[in-house]
Order: sequence, then C-alpha cells, then structure tokens
Amino acid sequence: MSVDLSVNIGNLKLQNPVILASGTVGYGNEISNFTDLSKIGAIVTKSISLKPRKGNPPQRIVETPSGMLNAIGLANVGLEVFINEKIPFLREVNSTVICNIAASTIEEYVECTKALNDHDTIKAFEINVSCPNVKEGGLTFGNDTNAVGRITEKVRAATGKPVIIKRTPNVATISESAKVVKQEGGDAVSAINTLVGTAFNIRTRKPKIFNVTGGLSGPAIKPVALAKVLEISRNVEIPIIGIGGIVDWSDAVEFMIAGSTAFQIGTINFINPNAGLEIIEGLEKYCEETSISKLSELTASYQI
Repeated sequence: MSVDLSVNIGNLKLQNPVILASGTVGYGNEISNFTDLSKIGAIVTKSISLKPRKGNPPQRIVETPSGMLNAIGLANVGLEVFINEKIPFLREVNSTVICNIAASTIEEYVECTKALNDHDTIKAFEINVSCPNVKEGGLTFGNDTNAVGRITEKVRAATGKPVIIKRTPNVATISESAKVVKQEGGDAVSAINTLVGTAFNIRTRKPKIFNVTGGLSGPAIKPVALAKVLEISRNVEIPIIGIGGIVDWSDAVEFMIAGSTAFQIGTINFINPNAGLEIIEGLEKYCEETSISKLSELTASYQI
C-alpha cells in the first residue's frame, strides 16, 4: 500500500509532517552528520535576530524528570553571519528550510523578514513571539494578543512566503491569539513553545539555572501541548504545527489526531538525532496497518 505522507501549510507543501524544531538542530550542519535531512519534512533554524546575541550566562541547561530546562536566551550568530555563512550550507541540504526569527521590537521582526525574503533557500518564516527565557520581547509579546496581531500584520506585509507564529502556552486561552493570527493573515501557528519552569540545588538552595527560570521541554509537557493544540483546533480554522514532548511516531499520531497538520520534534533530537527518520517510518507502518492512504486525513480526527 502506498501512503501519501505529504502535508500543506499555507502554500508550503512538505513531503512529510516531520519538522525539526528551532534551537535543537542549530543551523542544520550540526545534525547533518547524524541523519539525512533531505528525508525530513522541514528544519527550523535556530532563532535569528538582527544583531548577534550571546544569550544568557551558564548554567543554561538542566535535566529534569522527563524533560529539560533551558535558558539559552536566543544566542545566535545574527542576521549578517547567517546570510553569509549559514545559508550556503542550508542551500545544499535539499530540505525545506523554515527560518525562525526573534526580535525585541516589531520593527526588528520586519527588518529580518525583509532581509531574508529574497533568499530562495528560506521557504517560510516562524516568528518567535513566545520565548520564556529572554528579558525583552519573548513572553512580553506572546502574552499580549494585540501585539501578536500587530506582529503578524507587519510581517505578513513584508513577505509572500508562509508566516507561522509560534505561540506560548503560558496564557489562559491560546485560541484567542490563534484567531488574531488568522485574522491578520498568518498561515499557521506552531504550538507550543516551552512552559516556564525552575529547579533548585538543595545543598546551596540556589537555582540550578543562572536565569532562575527557563523553558521546560520534553515528554513532561506533552499532555499540556496536546490540550493546547486541541483547543486551537476546536476554535480556529488554521493549520497547527504541534510541538511538545514528541519522542516517537505514536506521539506524533496523537498530535495529528488532536488537530496538528504537521509537528516539530525538539528535545528528542539531543537524545536520538535520527528520531525524525524513525518517526517517518513508524507513520508509514501505522497508516498501512490502519488502511490510511493519505496521512493528512488524521488531522483533527478526534472523536469527542
């Protein structure tokens, strides 16, 4: 039985719904020695900002039960180095590249988008308005529905490529901002970014992370992420890229049933860099066993 794994996000067609999440695979070259990126649906670059960022001081990553806390602080090489040094490699990867953009102001989001818009290698933009471990921008934008709307509107006007708005779970009603994203011309939302968490050293009584709090990711957040995806799916007709604790194909199937058109894998990349290909193989077998000829039929197929 031949299974069609392709999915569409706006006018962007992916060969399969597996996307490698921003911040977990660098700029692609870091993971390319461990997996075949040409077989992955898409990769999302590490966040790019107008100017280089050093990020937060260490300690920046801490393991937690079934998860990981990180407070990297969006450290990145900056727009100029990304264009001159990273895009040439990405051009040769033969995978769909989605560029994640982070900024402190709406103007910076627009400037970054415009600067990257003419590069054919970049097929879509994921706009990060939901990072819990930076002091400016980040959750400030993510918690303000009006700000999310303004950012979507301005970025939409700056590019004809698909615009994906990354949403924070640290809000009461995630579907409200998803509605605004759709109203202002966004093509999709990716949900969820990390939850806010912390951890303490019981000997020193000090936080294990220099930043005190960080973003919690990994299997621990999967039930929360599924609930947020379901909430958006039941209230807004917009493609959802599900994120949060996916480690294998069965997790991915759950996210699609809950409403995801595609999904991102993140923390698992640090543990098993080949997880994406294993998930693709598992999805094919699942579809064959359940007589599904087109994987996209799974999206929002929940029975409630």
